[in-house]
Amino acid sequence: MEEKPLVKRNIVPYLREALRIFRVVILHGPRQAGKTTAALRVASDGSYVSLDDSQVLSAAVEDPVGLLDGLPPPVVIDEIQRAGEPLVRVIKQAVDRNRAPGQFLLTGSADFLTVPTISESLAGRAVLFRMYPFSQGEIEGRREVFLERLVRNADASPPGQDSDLAPGGYMERVCIGGFPEVQALPPQARNMWFRSYIDTVTLRDVVALTGARRADELPRLLRVLAARTANELVVSKVHNEIGLGSILTTSDYLAHLHMTHLVHDMQPWSRNLTSRAKRRPKIYITDTGLAASLMYISPDRLSEPTHPGRGQLVETFVVNEIMKQTTWLDPSLGTVGLFHYRDRNGFEVDLVIELPDGRVVAVEIKAAATVHPKDWANLKRLRNLLRDRFAHGIVFYTGSHALPAGDRICIRPIETLWQP
Repeated sequence: MEEKPLVKRNIVPYLREALRIFRVVILHGPRQAGKTTAALRVASDGSYVSLDDSQVLSAAVEDPVGLLDGLPPPVVIDEIQRAGEPLVRVIKQAVDRNRAPGQFLLTGSADFLTVPTISESLAGRAVLFRMYPFSQGEIEGRREVFLERLVRNADASPPGQDSDLAPGGYMERVCIGGFPEVQALPPQARNMWFRSYIDTVTLRDVVALTGARRADELPRLLRVLAARTANELVVSKVHNEIGLGSILTTSDYLAHLHMTHLVHDMQPWSRNLTSRAKRRPKIYITDTGLAASLMYISPDRLSEPTHPGRGQLVETFVVNEIMKQTTWLDPSLGTVGLFHYRDRNGFEVDLVIELPDGRVVAVEIKAAATVHPKDWANLKRLRNLLRDRFAHGIVFYTGSHALPAGDRICIRPIETLWQP
């Protein structure tokens, strides 16, 4: 089933602009996130080559020059990682001979920079974009600007208004996630889709790209990581639980899941750049619908206030929504960094958004519908530590009201992230 054409992807205008400027544009992200549909919208007047077609793939490997010869640009090549180095080198040679912009739009379900069969990065010739499953705003037909407003006016109180969305509504959204295909599916069919998706990515895509000999262990590893989503990644503990031979094998298989965009890391934040590198990242499942399926959690179960996975999945949901907004942030505004914070004494903040001017917006994420002063105590502590560098602190929760909570600290319903 194709992605519904009425769903507009917020990244599309930036892809169009990039094709107007650069010779090669690369769009990578999880399989079934909607990359092909977006690419064809952007390059509707060009050519399309799908390497998921076995005959086309054979031609791309055996005669890449002949495959591309005479195709009118922009040439969309779908699943570029499947053909590997030979096709990428031919693309490099083509754009070195002809420096005109807008020649190729490459899509891939594996991280282009970490695919083991591709050593050529197209550096200086290509620009990379990452696409994730639908954001909540895209599902509702709007472009979210919450993060953009923080960047444009860090001195203003973060925008927000009251919400009519009940806690159960959030849990439903968490368990559906953002993959286009699952949006209209009933729960049972949704779980079937996720199981098939996991098998396709881990047992076909990973094996094809890496030759992993124990790929059948990858779904189990992914379940272990789902149970740890929104927590610091301690590879030794994951290894002890999964038992994948040596710890090097476990690390390799973790890298496979990163490469196929099933998980992502959030690096630690510190005022000292050296100390950042010494601390552990947090691990997140890229889509909460996938995580909930891996954890066998339904919206009803997740709505139970004492459910052990509730806080983790709500935090993952909020982090993923903010992360998606970074992919269509106006490039002229600069780069925004997303980090977590934890010091050696255990003091931690869920999310630190580092703005282009060096100031930070600190975020605490609560699955409860009510909050108390202890819920923003760490924001106050970080504010006092950073002083002028602290722009704002925000507590996101599943309650209804947008409220102040003191100097540069506020409380916002999670829906604020995609409210108009």
